[in-house]
Amino acid sequence: MNELIISMEGIEKTFPGVHALNQCRFDLRAGEVHALVGENGAGKSTMMKVLAGVYAKDAGRILFKDREVDIPNPRIAQHLGISMIHQELNLIPHLSVAQNIFIGREPRTGLGIFLNEDRINAQTEALFQTMHLKLDPKVRVSDLTVAMQQMVEIAKSLSIHSEVLIMDEPTAALTEAEIEELFRIISHLREQGVGIVYITHRLEELKRISDRITVMRDGHYINTVETQAIAIDQIISMMVGRTIDEMAPDIPEIKAPEVVLEVKSLNRSGSIKDVSFRLKRGEILGFAGLMGAGRTEVARAIFGADPIDSGEIYVMGKPVYIKSPSDAVRHGIGYLSEDRKRYGLALKMDVETNIVLAAFRRYLGYLGWVNQARTRTTAEHYVGTLSIRTPGTQQLVKNLSGGNQQKVVIGKWLVADTNILIFDEPTRGIDVGAKSEIHKLLNELAHQGKAIIMISSELPEILRMSHRVIVMCEGRITGELSAREATQEAIMKLATQRSLIVSSSDSTPTE
Repeated sequence: MNELIISMEGIEKTFPGVHALNQCRFDLRAGEVHALVGENGAGKSTMMKVLAGVYAKDAGRILFKDREVDIPNPRIAQHLGISMIHQELNLIPHLSVAQNIFIGREPRTGLGIFLNEDRINAQTEALFQTMHLKLDPKVRVSDLTVAMQQMVEIAKSLSIHSEVLIMDEPTAALTEAEIEELFRIISHLREQGVGIVYITHRLEELKRISDRITVMRDGHYINTVETQAIAIDQIISMMVGRTIDEMAPDIPEIKAPEVVLEVKSLNRSGSIKDVSFRLKRGEILGFAGLMGAGRTEVARAIFGADPIDSGEIYVMGKPVYIKSPSDAVRHGIGYLSEDRKRYGLALKMDVETNIVLAAFRRYLGYLGWVNQARTRTTAEHYVGTLSIRTPGTQQLVKNLSGGNQQKVVIGKWLVADTNILIFDEPTRGIDVGAKSEIHKLLNELAHQGKAIIMISSELPEILRMSHRVIVMCEGRITGELSAREATQEAIMKLATQRSLIVSSSDSTPTE
């Protein structure tokens, strides 16, 4: 049996009004991948932030190689050989990739005054080669996609040569190909004796990557089991304290074949190439493809977040001109970004304000005063309707779990009375229980007649939820599949080819 590197015993952590960790424990062996799972709010990230020195524990003890240690800050953790890849990206946007990776550890010139940029870039390039990652070390982080920023975070942690590596949702923003590469890196680190803590909501990854699994629920330690000795549905039951059907409810039938959104020959230099499609009332239209396929770019163009070079957009059969998100909202289009914290929410504002934000003018009186009675009534209605778990409508959104934050964004667009909803990675970073609730909510919205575009990198989600699936590659639509035709193999074939293939009878010609 491998040496025990970490042992955490009786860990306590309390925040104002929340007992986050209650007599929790965890251990890690050299050369193993130990998965840590639980619903949002279970205490997983808090537990690991105590180990990484981000939070100070209130009670308990931490042993590092059988020696009790105090870890008051991340620098001490790194000195011990403990590093953490956080779920919330911890990069400085205006600096380059290389500068972010070696920040605080930058090689300098002979006098020690100036940064040695050539050496930083060379070391970063060498690191990327070991990761099989094609990325310019000199590019600014702000110019990268969320997925590429996640890969930079991984590279940053790998550059420290840690004995303990904590990965908090490392695959949440990665494509299938990038996940395979990450798993290769993890296997290589395991062979070198590195102990890896792997926090994930994607339970299908557990059997492939982990040796042991520890389950937490509501700030309590539940159990630790050998991965190969337990079934995934047993893990889910321990996580949530109840049985959850991971399958979404039956996709509602499209009662009216009315086309509510039509896009014709949409083009944007470098990212969108002659994209055309139709969206029907009550339909969930899935968009699949690998990273860089252009799915998010199409969504942002329709919503007016990015300008287009050419193309036409029709809502309810009438041409519309969308130059900004406010134009899109006026025509009944809402967009839930893949990065909800950055683009979908005002994190430092409360639930009530966020829910009414997209329709704020409706709640202004004659003298410009906010009618707080109306905003509160509206917020309370949607908190109840969407089952948003919050102590009250005055709770700051940043204090909610990921699933409940996503429900707040959905509530915002429902208040704005949007009939066309674009969901970009709607369940990214959300636990299995909340994911099931979001799926049921999307189906209910479709049943009510909302027209939904769902962009997802999780093929099982695309297959479970979609009436039709549009597949993109390098900015083009390479195929369209009915629910009956759609399989993982068919989607991946279309996602990796450049020629235009139209397979469904509902297709709209694009050339």
